[in-house]
Order: sequence, then structure tokens, then C-alpha cells
Amino acid sequence: MSYTQGGHDGRTVTSIPLTDANPPGSASIGSLVRDATEQMSTLVRAEVALAKAEVTGEIKKGLTGSVFFVLALTVLLFSSFFFFFFLAELLDQWMWRWAAFLTVFGLMVVTTIVLALLGWLKVKKVRAPEKTIGSLKQTAEVLPQSLAHREHTPSLEKSPLEKSSTR
Repeated sequence: MSYTQGGHDGRTVTSIPLTDANPPGSASIGSLVRDATEQMSTLVRAEVALAKAEVTGEIKKGLTGSVFFVLALTVLLFSSFFFFFFLAELLDQWMWRWAAFLTVFGLMVVTTIVLALLGWLKVKKVRAPEKTIGSLKQTAEVLPQSLAHREHTPSLEKSPLEKSSTR
């Protein structure tokens, strides 16, 4: 038997009770099979919900990091043309004209590199859904007969994201 409980934010959380709903000897085989089937279904739904929550969080981190890439491209492509032109003309008062424009170009490239580096650092923090992988490994240990064939599947091994985060 599974229970649905309301969360604080209005979402429902499906859980499997930790105590037996039917005391030993009182339940029929049919009800035991029904309860086991229902609990397996609840377990699978809970695993899917956990995976969805973890992947959603990691995608949000990736999108946040990609904003820095967009900012870097914006500075590179549009580069506040009038401000940088003004700056080059101002530097022309103290140095050769070509050197003034080269200095402004260098400033634009450095700004682009810094913004791209910030974006790379944000995207680099994206991780594999570790809680889901751990939970699936625990489930495989609890139910070895039904999941024995999955021990050698790529989904339970380290993903490329996990391997790159340990470097």
C-alpha cells in the first residue's frame, strides 16, 4: 500500500510505509501480491521523480553558465562600439592613433575572455544526478534477481559527466 502526502509547496510526495499495513497471517496472497505490485510501482515512480528533479537542477545550472557565454558574445559582437571608439579617440591624445585603437581592441578581447571564463566555470560545475545513480544501485542490491541483468548496463556505471567532474 502506498500513501500520497501533500508537501509544503503543494506538490504531492508518494511514499512507501515503513510498517506493515497487514499484520502477519491476516492478509491473503492476492492482497500481498497487490501490495507488492503497488509498492514496486510506487518505487519506480519515486525513482523517476528523483531523476527528474536532479536533472532539472543540473540543467538550470548549465543554463545559468550559458548566460555568461551569451554575454561574452554580446560584448564581442556589439562591443559597445561608440564607447570604445570614444576611448580610442581619447587615448589618441597621449599615444599614436594606431596604438590607441589597438589598446581598445585589446581591452575588448580581455573582457570577452573573462566573461567566457566565468561561463566555463559555471558550466563546469554541472554534475551527474548522483542521488539517482546511488538510489538505483541500492535498488539493484535489494532486488538482485530482477535487476541482475542491469548490473552491467551503462546507466549504473559512471557517466561521462561524473568522470569529468572527478578530474
